Amino acid sequence: MANAELFDVVVVGGGPAGATAAHDLASLGRSVLLLDRAGRVKPCGGAIPPRLIRDFDIPDHLLVARVNSARMVSPSDRQVDMPIDGGFVGMVDRDVFDEWLRQRAARAGAVRRIGLFRRFERDVTGVTVVHYEKRTAEGRMSQKVVRCRAVIGADGALSAVARQCIPGADRLAYVFAYHEIVRSPRHDSDFDGSRCDVYYRGTVSPDFYGWVFPHGETVSVGTGSACKGFSLRNSVGGLRDAAGLGAMETVRREGAPIPLRPLPRWDDGHSVLLAGDAAGVVAPASGEGIYYAMTGGRLSAEAVDEFLETGDAMALRLARKRFMRMHGMVFRILGIMQWYWYSNDRRRERFVSICRDRDVQKLTWDAYMNKQLVRARPIAHVRIFLKNLAYMAGLASA
Repeated sequence: MANAELFDVVVVGGGPAGATAAHDLASLGRSVLLLDRAGRVKPCGGAIPPRLIRDFDIPDHLLVARVNSARMVSPSDRQVDMPIDGGFVGMVDRDVFDEWLRQRAARAGAVRRIGLFRRFERDVTGVTVVHYEKRTAEGRMSQKVVRCRAVIGADGALSAVARQCIPGADRLAYVFAYHEIVRSPRHDSDFDGSRCDVYYRGTVSPDFYGWVFPHGETVSVGTGSACKGFSLRNSVGGLRDAAGLGAMETVRREGAPIPLRPLPRWDDGHSVLLAGDAAGVVAPASGEGIYYAMTGGRLSAEAVDEFLETGDAMALRLARKRFMRMHGMVFRILGIMQWYWYSNDRRRERFVSICRDRDVQKLTWDAYMNKQLVRARPIAHVRIFLKNLAYMAGLASA
């Protein structure tokens, strides 16, 4: 082991969080190993806001579609359109998008390897020793070892890194998401390739929602649920029929767990820090994760860089502290919304009705596009608050 390669940082997981952390650390001159499994594509609607495109320098060629409106569909099939005034939401294919992020990290100087993380330990000098498996040219699994000063675990909601060193990580609550990528209709007047459709129905999901998101040549149709026994595949089949996509060719099917809330701790107090789904940074109610994963990856890179510079493990805690300062309030509000509005179809019906309100639409899109609570229109916030109270109390009709 003493002769094993030594890196400043090993990043486990090459999704948006891990690839961003690897890129940023390599750009700072740190020696980085980006370790990622092969053949993994996460089920995801693929929506990225302008804030992400701007903050992370995402090129236009990765956008397979530009969405300028959303259609909310209630249990009774009531439809409410929410246009985006003067803006758009970008759509990406995760297999292409994630690989581009990994390649960018490599261009910045990170070493890329395909392998499966198994465990880590610490030698007598305190250096972290990472064990992983790599497939040989003959198809056998070969045991590999590298040494490092720090580890970033960005290996998903069921993170093997987190489960080894973060208390309570094995009890992380999650929604299991499933989607099918299908061919886009060529000559269907009802299909709009610039609109996202969101279905709020108990038959689609008893505790989440269903989506139909355009991706240019393809469409992502999916849903999620934390309810055991609920058939996601049957739900997506029904959703495809409702959207007029039942007969379209299925390109691929994917499923994966998505965390419901951030873990209370992201570091082990020594040299390991979590990022992305491993840290639980997926927005409640919306399930949005790409922006928060990349932001968490960047904050983790900053915290690890400070740790490497000072040797003070307390620096690792800065990643979660800074993230929650930036987005904690949004996560709390969205968590309350999911708990209340998704609990039954009567409330879902009222929720879709609220989406008709122009104040709601304007502030919703402003908050989503810019990733911050909008405080510039206090009167509108008061009106929305009062309307929400009226709907929640049943004083306003759906």
